[in-house]
Formats: sequence, C-alpha cells, structure tokens
Amino acid sequence: MFDFISSSDRSWLWVGTLLYTGGFFFALSFLLRARPHSRLTLFLIVVAGFITQTIGLNLRGLEAGSCPLGNTFEILQFVVWSLVLLYLAIGPVFRVSLLGFFTSGLAACLGIISLVVSDWDLERRANILGPNVWIELHAALAIFSYGVFALLALTSVMYLVQNRSLKRKKVHGLSRFLPSITELDQIILRLLVTGVGILTTSLVLGSIYWVRDAGTVDWPKLTITVGIWSAYFVTFSLRWRRRVVAHTLAWTCILLFIVALGSIWPVTSSHFSPAVPATPAVLSL
Repeated sequence: MFDFISSSDRSWLWVGTLLYTGGFFFALSFLLRARPHSRLTLFLIVVAGFITQTIGLNLRGLEAGSCPLGNTFEILQFVVWSLVLLYLAIGPVFRVSLLGFFTSGLAACLGIISLVVSDWDLERRANILGPNVWIELHAALAIFSYGVFALLALTSVMYLVQNRSLKRKKVHGLSRFLPSITELDQIILRLLVTGVGILTTSLVLGSIYWVRDAGTVDWPKLTITVGIWSAYFVTFSLRWRRRVVAHTLAWTCILLFIVALGSIWPVTSSHFSPAVPATPAVLSL
C-alpha cells in the first residue's frame, strides 16, 4: 500500500503524473464518442495531480535547500508543474473546454518521460543556484516561462486543428469543442507576451548579479537561454507587426517549444557546476 507519510519524493511525483494521465484518458474517452466531458471533473483530477506533484517537488527542494532545478529530471518536472499551474490559473478565464485535455496530456507525457529516463536523475548539480536568492528567482522564472511556452504550444495546436477544420468546411471531432480562430489567436498573443515578459525579467535579474561577478556566469547556459529568448522575442515582434500570423505563427510557437525542451539537457550538462550523486531516496520509486 502506498504510504503517504514516508513515501519518497519520486513516489509523489509518480502519483501526480498518473493522475494527469488519468485525467487525459478520462477526457479522451468522451471525445472519442463525440461527447463533451465534464470540465469540473477533469479540473479536479488535475488539481489532485498538481497537489501531489507539488508535495514531491517540495520534498526535493527541502533536501536540496533550494528550488529543485539540479538536473534534467527536476527541470522537466518544474516545467510540467508550471504548465499545470498556468492551466489552473487561467483555464477558467479563457473558457477553452479542451485546454484541460491538452494540458493533462502534455503533463502526463513529459512527466512519464522524465520519470522513466532514470539517467536524468542519477546526479544533481551541487549548489547550482548558489547562495544568492536573486539567482534562484532568476532560474525559477526562466523555467516557469517554459511552462508558459508549453501552454502557448498547446494553444497553437488547437489553432491548427480549428484552422484545418474551417478550411475543409467541416466542423467535427475536436474542432466542435474549440473556440473560434479569432479567440485562439488572441490567446496565443497573450501567452506569447506573458512568456517573453517572464523570461525577460529572469534575464534582467540574472544580469544584475552577473555584472558584479562575471566569474560566476555559466556562459553555455546563458548563451542557450538568450538564444531561446531572442527567438521568442523576434516571433513576438513579427506577430505584433503582423508579419507572422495564422498557421505560420502557430507552427513557429510549436517548433520553438520543441527547441526549448531540447535545450534543457545541454543546459543541465554544463561543466561549470559540480555534479553529486543523488541520494537513494531520490532514486526510489
């Protein structure tokens, strides 16, 4: 029987991931029958997953003495946590019925991958954030912005589904439960502005500390992060001037998020922070 008192952090994270997976298949079972699912039920399932995942990440944070961003596993889990938090915060506002379906699906996928690939959690970076609270906030905001970009990518997928349906002049399947193209376009713009704003704030906070002590700068990590920021900022600028719109913008946001996810491993593999073995409790199920 699962012991909710003495269980390890990974056990809590597994339970959270399984709840996200359950929520996804719950909604999918209704969509396959062309019936609307209960948004409240799915919302509550995702809330339960979010709570258990938060407990798991909190246990890791207490052990590390800082925000749990010490390896690829922890960063992916934090991205999932950020994605779900955003859904819980803005999902009811946007009133997009399929947002919970797509969010739980991506959260389940990334969560399972991070938990199954054990090599990503074999080592942790020691003192990766250092003693400075602003550097910790910088790192947390940077990864949180990836959660925004994840939600942006999901909204872009919904845009492409709706756009394809309109071009074929057939409203069926998923498209029946999606907002209009105009509404999705506005949501994409808002998320793009939010993500770029948060990542910009993160870089500004980091630069305030780095200019005082250039020797602490992890140049490979900084280069990759600035590259991601530049790509999203250029995309935002082109969208604002309406140079990149419609399905081109949607595909760009999806591809940029894939690139952002792919950048996580080289960032955590930087040789500037010494690696330490994870504790046996961390590696247990």
